[in-house]
Amino acid sequence: MAYTEEENEKKSPANRDWTQGSIFQNLLLLSWPMVLLESMFVISQVIDMIWVGRLGPDAIAGVGIANIIIMLVMSMDFGLIVGVRAMVARFVGARDIPGANHIAAQAIILGVVWGGMMMTVGLFAGESIMRLFGLEEVVITEGMAYMRVMFIGWIALDVNVMTLYIIQSAGDTIRPMWIEGFARIIHVTLCPLFVLGLWIFPEIGVKGAALSNVIAQTVGMVVALWLLFSGRTRLQISLKDFRPDPGIIWRIIKIGVPALVMNIQRSLGNFILTYFVAPFGTLPVAAHSLVSRVQLFIFLPGMALGMGAGVLVGQNLGAGQPERAEKSVWFAVALLQGLMIVACLILLVWAEGIIGVFTQDPELIEIGAVFTRIATAGFVVVAFVSVLQNAIAGAGDTVPNMLISLGAIWVIVIPLAYVLSNNTSLEVYGIRWAIAAGTVSSAIVYSIYFKLGRWKHKKV
Repeated sequence: MAYTEEENEKKSPANRDWTQGSIFQNLLLLSWPMVLLESMFVISQVIDMIWVGRLGPDAIAGVGIANIIIMLVMSMDFGLIVGVRAMVARFVGARDIPGANHIAAQAIILGVVWGGMMMTVGLFAGESIMRLFGLEEVVITEGMAYMRVMFIGWIALDVNVMTLYIIQSAGDTIRPMWIEGFARIIHVTLCPLFVLGLWIFPEIGVKGAALSNVIAQTVGMVVALWLLFSGRTRLQISLKDFRPDPGIIWRIIKIGVPALVMNIQRSLGNFILTYFVAPFGTLPVAAHSLVSRVQLFIFLPGMALGMGAGVLVGQNLGAGQPERAEKSVWFAVALLQGLMIVACLILLVWAEGIIGVFTQDPELIEIGAVFTRIATAGFVVVAFVSVLQNAIAGAGDTVPNMLISLGAIWVIVIPLAYVLSNNTSLEVYGIRWAIAAGTVSSAIVYSIYFKLGRWKHKKV
């Protein structure tokens, strides 16, 4: 049902028609809860590692390597979620709520099946993968203790994340933010109690960090499913929607597989870049890690605005408004570009102070500051990458994103990093310049493809 503009303005963000009214206002209302949601996840992981750090370097190393494997698996999950988000947004935009409900239920079925598969792979192959890193036995023991608990709870994690993104794609970004906030409070509260054995809780070390995460994800899943079944958000699923529909599941997978491939190869590319940095010593590796953490916080607004733009693209295409969809994206690019220019100026001027938040080692601060300043060459154009990539994915057009990402990492970043670090005076700094070059090249190609407008005609 379409509202008048006056009626729509009075609607809460959870029930607003995002295909009408001010594009700029819609973008902000959709995106700010996403910024908070993603920020809470990142902050909780940092707090997690603080408590694990109390257990010593073996625990830190074990959990660190375990998280590399976990993030690789999670990147595959998010590939499938791209397909779900595109289809839900398109059906909601077309005001086909029963169809969106059906897709949501099929996505949850897919989440359960996929989560079960990933749980099995993680439990049976995790130790073999960890041994590929040539780690000491005690580090493998700690890493596996953490990873086993995480993978036992993987179905809950998959369904929770899938459900939150379904609700977001329907246009309600407020309730997922509150659910994630509630879950993260549980996580950060339980973590020290289980890790260190405080009060009445048993001391179970790294298992405690994983267990607190699993409990939080399970609670989040229960609350999110309750919202969907009770109709307290825009969608309302019922048991009849859970009758398996191979056609819908295949359409989700068809859209999601290219995003899945893109995420996997991106994770592998980051692993190889770290491998290139390693021969230059501990300090460059540490600096590379610290700048990656800074980058994570810098990219948070881009992730949120990109996802917001993706929702607007999907819903406006569903409503038969491709030009409004395109205008929404350029608004997001302009807003993020302004934020990134300010962020880059701050990083250029105060790089030493920012790295100094994480360490007091003067040599590490010096290397980290140089890495940070080099990174700004890519950060200054990252708005075009973050927003356009999400917008194209929001249209369900995921193959171009996969091809652009493959080309940037394996044709530009990896070869250039190897050449600059081994055959020029730049040495390890050449690796960071290669990463920036990959971002700039991606920004150019994404801009060209988006302007071609082929994404407007993608059928989902």
